[in-house]
Amino acid sequence: MKITDIRPRRKALSAVFIDGEFAVNLDTQVLLENHVNIGLELDDEQLHELIERSNERRAKEKALWLISYRSHSKKELRDKIRRTCDTDAAEKAVMRMEELGLVNDRDYAERYAQTLIFHKHMSKRGAAMELRRKGIDRELAAEMLDTIDVDEREQIAAIIERKYPHMEDEKIRRRAAAALQRLGYSWDDIRAVTDDFRNSE
Repeated sequence: MKITDIRPRRKALSAVFIDGEFAVNLDTQVLLENHVNIGLELDDEQLHELIERSNERRAKEKALWLISYRSHSKKELRDKIRRTCDTDAAEKAVMRMEELGLVNDRDYAERYAQTLIFHKHMSKRGAAMELRRKGIDRELAAEMLDTIDVDEREQIAAIIERKYPHMEDEKIRRRAAAALQRLGYSWDDIRAVTDDFRNSE
């Protein structure tokens, strides 16, 4: 097989043509590093190796780009990379980010648990479900949440005061209860706090 043309594409990719026909888009930097030029003869194994290197480089670049915006759990990062790269490349990229200390599920879980409780105003149960959805295992999620001291009825009261000031209205009470249940609060706690608001009115 002979490379007969290489054409630049978007996002640092180059279209590689073999024997006059388009074959594959590869990372331009990988082509430069491996001295891939027009006229080069390749066998199947060499082409496959170039594709693998290209995928791995693209996956690492994607990982670094994602991490530059915000922290991610390993699962979350892996899932996002797999949208544009193959599974093996995504896994290697995540492992490399972990080796570099750029991805750490324990640190992520600790910070995200605080955000869920104190900024998104979730219950511990709701926060545990969200942490598991992000790929944090059950034990680690529970450990991080155990370190947070919060009165969930006070949290409910604060949410009601801020978002649902007219609790005398039955529709607003139902809407508030539904929203609080979505945040993971128990029906017993919701009812106790909403009853307090009704009685005070």
